[in-house]
This record gives sequence, structure tokens and C-alpha cells, in this order.
Amino acid sequence: MNNKHFFKFSLASVVVLISLMISACTNEPETGPSEVRWDREICQRCAMAISDRNYSAQVRGAAAGNKTKLYKFDDLGCAVIWLDEQDWKDDVRTEIWVNAFDSGEWLDAKTAWYTTGKTTPMDYQLGATLDPKKGTLDFERAKKHIYEVEERLNTHNGQPLTIESSQ
Repeated sequence: MNNKHFFKFSLASVVVLISLMISACTNEPETGPSEVRWDREICQRCAMAISDRNYSAQVRGAAAGNKTKLYKFDDLGCAVIWLDEQDWKDDVRTEIWVNAFDSGEWLDAKTAWYTTGKTTPMDYQLGATLDPKKGTLDFERAKKHIYEVEERLNTHNGQPLTIESSQ
């Protein structure tokens, strides 16, 4: 092989190798939660920074036929309300994950148990835990609690506020 052909072959090999490395780095898994870049990512619903490692949530899902995508939230309440607005919320591939307030580990939000009265980023006041304890809520009761808080405290019900002109 002469130098010209060797150079072309080497250059092509490097381009292919770099392409494979880039695709491997950006190839997100189809299931489970992902690492959060604390204080550098924002909540999908309210656009606040995701900072609290004990109360954040993640939703993974997509419309049928599409690759799943991961969405991150600063509070379980934001995740629940946002997910309920998605057409694909009931798709079998849809997952919702929440940080355990007592360990920081990711839990399946549908099987976790929830303690009320916690100080959370958006004041939905729910802390997830792995094991049921006296007074904890299951996921369906936690969702009901979230909507009660939303109705009581967030009079705009999650919709952007409209400011009318005073003219």
C-alpha cells in the first residue's frame, strides 16, 4: 500500500471511529432514570433549576412508535401534572422516577410510598420512600394530594399567567 492510499485509509478509519464514539456517548438508554446535572438542568414544567437531590423526578416516555425521551423535574408534583397532559401518558413504556428523600436513590414512582409535610421545591410537600410507614400515601393517593395542592396554592393551575393591559 503506498503512502497516499494509507493516508486515505487512516483518515477514513479515524472518521468512522470518531462517529462511533460520538454515537455511543449520545445513545441514551430506553429505560430507567438518568444522571441529573444538579443546578444545570431545568424542570420541564416550571423551568426552575433542578437542585434538590431529595425531591426531583424524571419521566421517560414517548408516543407509540417513537423512541422514548427523558424529561426531568424539580418536584414530583411538576412531573405528575406535566405527564397527565401528555397524549402518551398511558403508553406501556412510560416510566416515572422519583428521588427517595431519605436515601437519594431513584425509585419507581408508581411503587414508592409518600410522606406528606416535606419542604419540596414547588411545595407539593411529598417525600418518596421505599417502604410504607404509618400515614404514607401510595402513588394514586399522592397524585390526588398533588392536585389538591395545585388547586389550593396555584390559582393559575399550571397555566402561564396572562397579564392584561391596563389601557
